[in-house]
Amino acid sequence: MEVLTTSEMEQADRLAIAGGGSGFALMLRAGQAVADAAADLVDQGSILVVAGAGNNGGDGFVAATELAARGHDVSVILLGARDSLKGDAALAAKGWKGPVKPCDLSTLGSPALIVDALFGSGLNRPVRGDPQAVIEAINASGAPVLSIDLPSGVNGTSGAIMGAAVRATETVTFFRKKPAHLLLPGRIYCGRVRVAEIGIPDAVLDEIRPATFENISDYWGSAFPAPRIDGHKYARGHAVVVSGNLASTGAARLSARGALRAGAGLVTVLSPDDALGVHAASQTAVMVRRMNDPVEFADILTDRRINACVIGPGAGIGEQTRALVLTALAATPALVLDADALTSFADAPARLFDAVKSTGRNDITLTPHEGEFHRLFSEMSNKHSLRSKLERVRAAAERSGAIVLLKGPDTVVASPDGRATIAANAPPWLATAGSGDVLSGMIGGLLAQGVPAFEAACIGVWMHGEAGQEAGPGLIAEDLPEVLPAVFRRLYDRFGIDY
Repeated sequence: MEVLTTSEMEQADRLAIAGGGSGFALMLRAGQAVADAAADLVDQGSILVVAGAGNNGGDGFVAATELAARGHDVSVILLGARDSLKGDAALAAKGWKGPVKPCDLSTLGSPALIVDALFGSGLNRPVRGDPQAVIEAINASGAPVLSIDLPSGVNGTSGAIMGAAVRATETVTFFRKKPAHLLLPGRIYCGRVRVAEIGIPDAVLDEIRPATFENISDYWGSAFPAPRIDGHKYARGHAVVVSGNLASTGAARLSARGALRAGAGLVTVLSPDDALGVHAASQTAVMVRRMNDPVEFADILTDRRINACVIGPGAGIGEQTRALVLTALAATPALVLDADALTSFADAPARLFDAVKSTGRNDITLTPHEGEFHRLFSEMSNKHSLRSKLERVRAAAERSGAIVLLKGPDTVVASPDGRATIAANAPPWLATAGSGDVLSGMIGGLLAQGVPAFEAACIGVWMHGEAGQEAGPGLIAEDLPEVLPAVFRRLYDRFGIDY
């Protein structure tokens, strides 16, 4: 579940070698893992290995040697001169007894499989000239492609495309995934990703101390809330969702339903007078209570049984919502701020951040999409910046003092203490109106059950993605809460929880 930057992966290699291994032994195992993956992709027909001059090319030479030994028809072309290879890559090339052809577009032919061994995850400069032409020829060949470590042309830490990149059918990487295996656009170019163990001991992670993780149940499982047989509704928490006026009640209702389905014992929609009738007529298990202004809101929040609050979905943009947020920050419930609650501070983000930090609490979560993120964190979201999504969200969490969740197909959750997760399980049909409102409610429901804010955000994001998968193509936001029981059942089975 740990995700390593390219520099952290280099450190893992160094630590493994310092512990008694050798770089060439790691390369041999990596090449063998590539050969295994290649053999799984093609039963017969020729295999072409396109190698670069670095260690990625060395992995390719080892794979070519192994595949030839297994009886496959293998050829190798090299971008660069063979006598320019250094170190372990040069040793790997000596093991290849076949010819090495120069890398030009006419040598690609029509293989059954291309093994992309041009560049590894450390690429940090744009691809131009001959390498770009070779990458474009690989993509135009129509052959399935197996990339080693990362598709050539993808930056391993940011997931950015460095001018041009191979579109792989499958990518085999080593020890742990890199951010680019999860972040867009890199993830799109990777195809299926398999992680191969090559002899790097897990103990090196104790020294590296990675702070980035893939958002999967192995990471947050210990924080997952399981109801107790002797529990009751108040033991599972009471979440409140702030509604806007009559014309914008739908978002709050979606959020409230998400909170209830996520496991909160009680959920109440706080509604202005003009929307009370709509909420009362449309809600059943969700309760409704009058709330017209910050004074009434502050009085409601004196009830210590209310331990989670969601503000933003359909709340309205302006000073009233801003005052409600500041009122909630002055009270005790864990807080999720989404949508209108964030945009209401677009012209004064420092006011929000200062108020968050003044609480000294770690149970406040901001859940922007890209547009809202840009409004609050404009200095961190310059589209011309080379900062990755992961780096931007980490910086935003540090700046705001809150958990920050930047939504998208590669949702990133970051904490002010530096921890971060990247999710990769969201289907494309989650991009529909109201989906984010359900997510904010789900997080509120998890907070109500006492889940720490960072873990609540991570669990909410993962379950939201799984619910999208469960509902399938054509889903609308209303479907998401209703399929959560199926997601819970899978988690209960995964964690051995009786139900």
